[in-house]
Amino acid sequence: MSYPILTAEVRFEQDIVQVRQKARQIAAWLGFDSQAQTRIATAVSEIARNAFKYAGGGKVEFIVEGESPQIFRTRISDTGPGIADLAVVLIPNFRSGTGAGLGLAAAKRLMDEVEIDSAPDRGTAVQLIKHFSKHMPALSAIELNQLVDKLTRQIPEDPYAEIQQQNQELLRTLEELRQRQEELIQLNQQLEDTNRGVVALYAELNEKAESLRREGQLKSSFLSNMSHEFRTPLTVILLLSEILLNRLDGELSAEQEKQVNYIHKSAESLAELVNDSLDLAKVQAGKLTLRVADFEVEDLFSALRGMMRPLLPQNSAVTLIFEAPLELPTLTTDEGKVSQILRNLISNALKFTEAGEVRVAAEIGEGETVTFSVADTGIGISPADQKRIFEEFVQIENPLQKGVKGTGLGLSLCKKLAEFLGGSIDITSSPGVGSTFFVKLPIVYAPDEENSLEMSAAKGDEILRAIANSPSSAPDSAAKVLMGEDEDSFSVFAEKLLGTNSLYGDRGSQES
Repeated sequence: MSYPILTAEVRFEQDIVQVRQKARQIAAWLGFDSQAQTRIATAVSEIARNAFKYAGGGKVEFIVEGESPQIFRTRISDTGPGIADLAVVLIPNFRSGTGAGLGLAAAKRLMDEVEIDSAPDRGTAVQLIKHFSKHMPALSAIELNQLVDKLTRQIPEDPYAEIQQQNQELLRTLEELRQRQEELIQLNQQLEDTNRGVVALYAELNEKAESLRREGQLKSSFLSNMSHEFRTPLTVILLLSEILLNRLDGELSAEQEKQVNYIHKSAESLAELVNDSLDLAKVQAGKLTLRVADFEVEDLFSALRGMMRPLLPQNSAVTLIFEAPLELPTLTTDEGKVSQILRNLISNALKFTEAGEVRVAAEIGEGETVTFSVADTGIGISPADQKRIFEEFVQIENPLQKGVKGTGLGLSLCKKLAEFLGGSIDITSSPGVGSTFFVKLPIVYAPDEENSLEMSAAKGDEILRAIANSPSSAPDSAAKVLMGEDEDSFSVFAEKLLGTNSLYGDRGSQES
């Protein structure tokens, strides 16, 4: 639908003002807001001025088109010389010495669409289009007829009134610009304050980070020193309790045997805590001892099978299964650390599985990696706790937890060891169904330049670790290490060992 509203001629300069007035009035009666009215009136007057200036006059047509949505189209045409270089004039930011193109540029900024048809000696037609907004109701033919009648009966207004209206609009615009400038000044001030605050916050965060780094170093140093200081007396307690339990100093009453067993088990638990704490401290300090060598997964599983099966009590309802590794390449990494990770995972699985199975497997992963898995049919872990279990000293509340010993460091240590070896550890679990831990490691270990690896360690430290982990290790090896650190403790062992030829024969005498 195309409905003409009004046609006006521009013959004299004052007609430009009247055309501007009509454009404003029609826009107001159509329902456009005051800002849109000003935009339409200004664009129409600019193009009408161009027609008068370059063609000596022209014709202005106001039209409403469409049904829903509708548009307000103003067509301004002239029979002048036309625009020879229209493409150049329409280039953004075009300027000429005579001011040509300024009116078109202004109209394009003010209206939704501007259509131009011009050629030399054929005149120019410019169509200015403004879309009705969504909240403006569509006008029927009856309503448009009423608008035409209103325009026909209206007495022309004083042209100076339009000039006064323009001045008021300019004043309002200047006031709005002033307010916006003040708002921008305030906003810039707020941004400067915010920037200063952000800079101060970054400085504080850097200070906190440095403080945390120092605290981490102090914690690692404390754990390392504490572990070294605790391990010698713990080894003494373990070996003394073994001497008593092995009846090297005579028979024990039932109550004495019970109490010595308590001592031995408590010392074992504390030794486990000390060993895990020392390992964590070394990992965090980046000074973990790594011995990278080639080994086969089949050999690793065979050794683990021999170590872990004794943990199952007789007639246990749990079966420990090691799946035969198929088509796995030779691994080049620290076999001891991989074994330590899997031992922790298998030990946990056995602790928290009352019936069913614990299954250990390995398979080729993506990107030159191997993935070890330890799956159980135990109590499972809720999704909310699956991240917490890798934190230090975290143990999940469960009735089964009360019946088993643990430090809360095992999984945290596994995670850090896996990351130190260039891999990762993950879990899938459902409460009451079971858990599966996945350890993803590179087939060939690539040292991280940031990690300071010590490829050799103190032999005495390793012997102490072996003794603490396996109290049944040969006491004569322990004695040689302890003699330099605690001569009083060693004298007790020497006395017992020298007098117990049934167990150690002449070997103890020779070594003393």
